[in-house]
Amino acid sequence: MQYDGTNYRGWQIQQNAPTIQQIITDKIEIISKVKVNLIGSGRTDSGVHALGQVANFKTENEIDTYKFKHSLNSVLPKDISILEMGQIDEVFNARFDARRRCYIYLFSNFKSPFFQKYSYYYHETLDCKLLNKLCLSLLGKKDFTSFARKNTETENKVCNVYEARWKETKGLIIFFIEADRFLHGMVRTIIGTLIKALKENQNEKFIEDIFSTKDREFAGEAVPANGLFLYKVKY
Repeated sequence: MQYDGTNYRGWQIQQNAPTIQQIITDKIEIISKVKVNLIGSGRTDSGVHALGQVANFKTENEIDTYKFKHSLNSVLPKDISILEMGQIDEVFNARFDARRRCYIYLFSNFKSPFFQKYSYYYHETLDCKLLNKLCLSLLGKKDFTSFARKNTETENKVCNVYEARWKETKGLIIFFIEADRFLHGMVRTIIGTLIKALKENQNEKFIEDIFSTKDREFAGEAVPANGLFLYKVKY
């Protein structure tokens, strides 16, 4: 599925707040006339978008997935879309069976009415070559406590980052990161920290020292949510 997260408080259902999970669950239940538990591959934070979110639900009803997908899209708001739908093995779990998750973050280096909602208009120069060098310090299995929000409920802060890179193309600068899991606020804090290191002419040791502190106060300020997309989930 894809969604524009601008008007939502993230993926996960919350009381008195619009969320992606709640909207889709409600619409599925209207069509199927049964209660369902919609399981997403992972939470996206408030204002974050998705190009390739994955979710599953179980039902005893026989479903024509082709018709159901079109029925569901017809009742979902314009900022949420189901791209594919199919039957899967009963033991499949969209969250726990996911092996890798990929995010992208978009920067625009000029003011554009078309990029405004979906990228961070950043005035200063971003040197992708230097940023890619700094990214080497992120790779591997590490404790990302310093890059997660302090109030995150997850006790295990160890994540395995397989790839992190920057690329410039046609007025956009794209940051790509792939890992087995991500903590609350982790991607946006990583990006803010890399930019902080770049602005202060720091090297890889600066990033490594932040890991060592295990304290969010030493990392950079998180970049805005509007440039972040859950890009792909791998199983």
